[in-house]
Amino acid sequence: MGRGRQKAKHTKVARELKYYSPDTDLSQLEKELATSQGDDQYEDKWADYDDAEEESA
Repeated sequence: MGRGRQKAKHTKVARELKYYSPDTDLSQLEKELATSQGDDQYEDKWADYDDAEEESA
C-alpha cells in the first residue's frame, strides 16, 4: 500500500471517529445521577478535614 493510500485510509478513520456520536440512554443516565451514593461517601470522608482547616486558620 502506497503512502497516499495509507494516509487516505487514516484520514477516513480519523474522520469517522471525530464525527461518531453513540446513542445516549438518557433514562439510564438519570437513574445513575438520582442514585449517586458515592457523593455522600466522599462528603462525609472529607468533612473532618474542612473543619480542622477552618480551626487552624
